[in-house]
Amino acid sequence: MTQPSTPLTDLEYDAATSKVFAAIEAAVDRWLQQDVIDIDTQRTGGLLELTVPRGGKIVINTQPPLHELWLAGRSGGYHFKHNAGRWIDRDGREFFERLSECASEQAGCALRFESPV
Repeated sequence: MTQPSTPLTDLEYDAATSKVFAAIEAAVDRWLQQDVIDIDTQRTGGLLELTVPRGGKIVINTQPPLHELWLAGRSGGYHFKHNAGRWIDRDGREFFERLSECASEQAGCALRFESPV
């Protein structure tokens, strides 16, 4: 099922993906401070890697030519398009919902990432 997308300029796309990365990094920092879980993050340009204890890596990366956001984890790879302020995959699932599922599965505990919107 292909989801419609909201057209973005390159600047809007960069701003939207930067907000996503900042929200993920803020959640991980909060969990570290609250001693919930120790997830290592490494960000290089449009690539953010989360190393989950006992669970391997989750990779989030931007795809500027396509204006997409990609997520890869143990359960698979997902492509998200911007739609009315949210990132939606081909199955109609929202990015932060899918990321929360992947992280929870790989960490062995419930983790919830929140959309910055």
